[in-house]
Amino acid sequence: MKYPASEKLEIIRTVERSHLPAKQTLDMLGIPRTTFYRWYDRYVEGGFDALADRSPRPKSVWNRIP
Repeated sequence: MKYPASEKLEIIRTVERSHLPAKQTLDMLGIPRTTFYRWYDRYVEGGFDALADRSPRPKSVWNRIP
C-alpha cells in the first residue's frame, strides 16, 4: 500500500507521541518496523519533502549505450 507523504508524517508523529513502545504502536497501525524506520530516517535527513514517493528507477545506467 502506498502512503502519501502527509500520512507518513502523521504515522511518524503518532509513534513519537505514543507512550507505548514503537513496535507495539506500529503493530497496532499495521506498519512494518522496517518500513517505518526507512520513512523515519528519510524524514530526519531531509524533512517532510524527503517523505514523497520516489521512482524506483535508477537515475542512470552505467552500461547504457548513448
